[in-house]
Amino acid sequence: MDITGTAQHEAWQARSLPPVEQLRADLWSIPVPIPHGGLRYVSVYALALDGGGLGLLDTGWGNDQAWAALGEGLASIGAGVADVRGVLVTHLHFDHVGLAERVRQASGAWVAMHPADAAIIGSPVHRDPAASVAAEAAFLVSLGADPDEAAADVGPAERFAPFTRMAVPDRLLGDGDPAALPGWRLRAVHTPGHTPGHLCFAEERTRLFFSGDHVLPRISPNISTTHDGIADPLHAYLDSLERVSDREPTEVLPAHEWRFRGLAERTAQLRVHHEHRLTELLTAVRTHPRSTPWQLAGHLTWSRPWDQYERRMRIFAVTETDAHLRLLASRGLVVGSGGPVPTWAAAAR
Repeated sequence: MDITGTAQHEAWQARSLPPVEQLRADLWSIPVPIPHGGLRYVSVYALALDGGGLGLLDTGWGNDQAWAALGEGLASIGAGVADVRGVLVTHLHFDHVGLAERVRQASGAWVAMHPADAAIIGSPVHRDPAASVAAEAAFLVSLGADPDEAAADVGPAERFAPFTRMAVPDRLLGDGDPAALPGWRLRAVHTPGHTPGHLCFAEERTRLFFSGDHVLPRISPNISTTHDGIADPLHAYLDSLERVSDREPTEVLPAHEWRFRGLAERTAQLRVHHEHRLTELLTAVRTHPRSTPWQLAGHLTWSRPWDQYERRMRIFAVTETDAHLRLLASRGLVVGSGGPVPTWAAAAR
């Protein structure tokens, strides 16, 4: 696997924000900062359109700092938010769609995403902060969390308010659909797993591949269960990796970290990573039978000691553990007890 985004990689090593880069005569990457977490920024791609104006692929986190960074990045290429004609959203997470509504209001641009993610964003539960908090906390309790711990990790309803105002799309894109950006031959590639409606975009003229969060060069994207997601997201994710593994793009343009070549090699690495994780989890189930996902997460290897995990980090870890359990169950290797809070045991051999 070859690093092509050398400036991005150097900035990552220096723990700084990479520069705005012109990747082709009609294409730029604009780093938009994320206020917390380890990913630091999302790469927003600006595409010059035949006849004038720009298309954006993702928009950035929905706060004033990100809005200023997006505006400054566009200004550095001689454009502004008012020049945006359309926004392609890879998936529903706030660092990708958070500014889409603000861009639409400032420019009149359309916003497009996959129907599965659009249904979640537009659902009554998602548009209501109190209902969102209650649904997520109840889901964590179903995975074995103490109700008070679940409520503390999810946090108060007012913290959810920005997420409930994310842009409901004007347009829907299914697998294989063309993205209406004049001068480009982009087609949507449905790659569920990270979210139900995650989209990559393949450019037929240049053979560039915009991978969103589906394939990143350094980390494995979080694959988790949710109260409103698909039943077996890791199974879907591994299938989605297989779907794109035979592509040979000239360059992979991910939403985070740095650009690279070697899509087949990277998808193979990600599949191996998850198989190792499944093996570790199966060992934990055999060692600690009749445990909940909440309990089993504490027996796995993480980037720091388990007792340091709380709030959103703990939610991601437990729901990722649950996703791996569901795939083990689909393979007939573990069985759940049923009931409101299932526990897990190894299947009889």
